[in-house]
Amino acid sequence: MKSTYILLKTINDVKDFVNIASKYDFEIDLSSGRYVVDAKSIMGIFSLDLSKPIKVEVAAENADKLFKDIERFETKE
Repeated sequence: MKSTYILLKTINDVKDFVNIASKYDFEIDLSSGRYVVDAKSIMGIFSLDLSKPIKVEVAAENADKLFKDIERFETKE
């Protein structure tokens, strides 16, 4: 499993992130505290606390391209 932390500051960031995540056929989870949502769900993402970094977790082995695509959202934990 590979993970990183992202920060989605605007509505457009959320839309762009969901569009990127939706291109991949493997599962991508976002977690904030005890909540875990599907990264391909705009409604799910808006249920998280977007003022804090969100953990992105991917179980797929071939996720390097995804992590390259979301680099602009990455932040420190």
